[in-house]
Amino acid sequence: MEAERASAVVVAETNGTMKVLIADDHGIVRSGLRMLLEQQADIEVIGEASDGAEARDMAIREKPDLAILDVKMPKLTGLQATREIRAHAPDFSILILSMYDDERYLFEALKAGASGYVLKAQADSDLLNAVRAVERGEPFLTPEAQRALIQDVLGEGSVREDELTPREQEVVKLVAEAHTNREIAEILHLSEKTVESHRANVLRKLGMRDRVELVRYAIRRGLVEP
Repeated sequence: MEAERASAVVVAETNGTMKVLIADDHGIVRSGLRMLLEQQADIEVIGEASDGAEARDMAIREKPDLAILDVKMPKLTGLQATREIRAHAPDFSILILSMYDDERYLFEALKAGASGYVLKAQADSDLLNAVRAVERGEPFLTPEAQRALIQDVLGEGSVREDELTPREQEVVKLVAEAHTNREIAEILHLSEKTVESHRANVLRKLGMRDRVELVRYAIRRGLVEP
């Protein structure tokens, strides 16, 4: 097959079948997903995994066209598995399946290298659309996810990370990790007064009021894990 695609999903020339791996720690969910996918003549589910480590190993070994990973699994989460799979195969296509309608997971999934984020509650209507989008080499985002990204760009995302000084970014990270001003001062070898000044400057620059908003910012910018 000559044509290159942005996605790693390539329908096999031999039989036109897309090979898919499903990973979820609930057997009934895997069965439902398999049934939904295999109603399509050109999709074959080649394996199921019940935890993130098994999904990672199976994906690397079997090299399916697409892996569908639950965001929360034992041993490795779907996000951790995505990072490790992508480290071995940078062009690998992955869809994250989640029961959490939470933009933190959406942003982390995209940052980890997933091609899309599908809510379990909407899987019956969205999953096949997501699979087809990835097959075309396109990312898949629900309208709600697109709005969250736009809001991030136009809202809190309007302040670029490079507008914070390196020291202010360090302070943001430590605040998000729940360190007190005194602890931050000790870690950075500063006075508490200086830490308080940095913290106030950060909140002013970002237009935020409290630590909760600062934690969300730090997660979105990848300064800390959610």
